[in-house]
Amino acid sequence: MSSPVPIIDSHIHLYPKSEAPSHAWYSPESPLATQNSVDEYRAATSSAPQLSGFIYIEADRKNDDSNDWSEPLNELAWMRRIIEGQPKDGEGHTADDAKLCLGIIPWAPLASGLPKLKEYLATVESQAGEATWAKVKGFRYLLQDKPNKTGLTEEFIDGLKLLGEKGWVFDAGVDQHRRGRVQLEELVEIIDRAHEGVEEEDKKVVFIINHLCKPDLTIVNQADPSFLAWRSAMFTLGKCSRIYMKLSGLFEEMPDSLKTRSAEEIFSAILPWLAVVIAAFGPERIMFGSNWPVCTVGVGEEAWAKWHKVVDMMCDMAGLSQENQTSIWSGTAKKAYNLEG
Repeated sequence: MSSPVPIIDSHIHLYPKSEAPSHAWYSPESPLATQNSVDEYRAATSSAPQLSGFIYIEADRKNDDSNDWSEPLNELAWMRRIIEGQPKDGEGHTADDAKLCLGIIPWAPLASGLPKLKEYLATVESQAGEATWAKVKGFRYLLQDKPNKTGLTEEFIDGLKLLGEKGWVFDAGVDQHRRGRVQLEELVEIIDRAHEGVEEEDKKVVFIINHLCKPDLTIVNQADPSFLAWRSAMFTLGKCSRIYMKLSGLFEEMPDSLKTRSAEEIFSAILPWLAVVIAAFGPERIMFGSNWPVCTVGVGEEAWAKWHKVVDMMCDMAGLSQENQTSIWSGTAKKAYNLEG
């Protein structure tokens, strides 16, 4: 079944092959150490003519624990070339691709304290150019690989409050699968503290949570403590209206044997997690995202189309109305990221 409504892909990464070594995750042997630009993304999404655009998410460029901004700023320059339609030779995009980029989420040094954060934000604004700066909808600082309590420092919380004051969102990336329930517990506390003392509701920073907090999809028993901890966290997080959830990134949390199965078999296997997210957040606070090109690892070139089909089956199985399906495919992303139109 094909979605009849426009699609906004709320979570993709792009980079030319020449800049792949600038990422913290890079190794020459990585299947992602190649060109992953708009040309490749267009090919991956060719089965979805209703795709109206994407949100570009920073791809973890090297930053020397927030002390070196050169690579994140190089990534900003790369985003700018896409948005302004001015590619360098061989970068894999054209001037016509600019319209696909609906918003961007650059990296920001939230752990460095307000003075450094403000200096960085001013630098981003000065280097972005008017068109690119207008596309900045928020910032991300990955917590999934950082020491415990990184996001609980006074400096980090103050940074989140600054984002809320300025009307920017925070894309939150944590990893229950590899780091355990502590990441879920800390995320709940981070959100509580970031909103504490902020009187005006619209000044409370909006959290957009990546990849369902990366649950462990290798477990088969729903009585497993890992599943119970994750489910409890989802319902706790779902109580806050300033939180949205990305329906994305689940291929990476599956056993390898499941990744290669059909979309129907994958849907059946992960239905317990999908059901919890719908119940906890409702379709008006869930948004489709592919996590391309990371989603292709172990899955192949058909990964985007396969994930699209899984989400389509979820909407069908849940009996969602046309309005609710529109929310998941594009409406929630428009609202959460404050997109124009």
